[in-house]
Amino acid sequence: TTALMAAQLMRHHHIGSLVVVDTAQDSRPVGILTDRDLVLALMAEGLDPALFTAGDIMSVDLVLATPEMDAMDAVELMRAHRLRRLVVVDDAGRLVGIVTMEDLLELLTRELSNLATGVLGARDREFEQRG
Repeated sequence: TTALMAAQLMRHHHIGSLVVVDTAQDSRPVGILTDRDLVLALMAEGLDPALFTAGDIMSVDLVLATPEMDAMDAVELMRAHRLRRLVVVDDAGRLVGIVTMEDLLELLTRELSNLATGVLGARDREFEQRG
């Protein structure tokens, strides 16, 4: 797939990355292409995205996660590898999804909000009980 077509796919689907899979290998991820890859490898260099493929500029050193992984383990994996995205694979190594920093921030924000609500509820309960 050309880099131009990959960029158009990202734009059409409002996403910032594409996981590249080997369909001959039962949809096993072989790389990830991000909007940042397109900008830094092609646009900033003045190269024609119609002449390069996703395979030419994708990152191939994937850090993989599993569906069973705890959110905090995913955060730690992202931190340790300085990543914004993790490719999620099943036990057979097939692509099942992707988790992004934004996904984790949304989850953790919701959990912190629930915790804050619980703290306020405990305070209100104490006021009611002790008057």
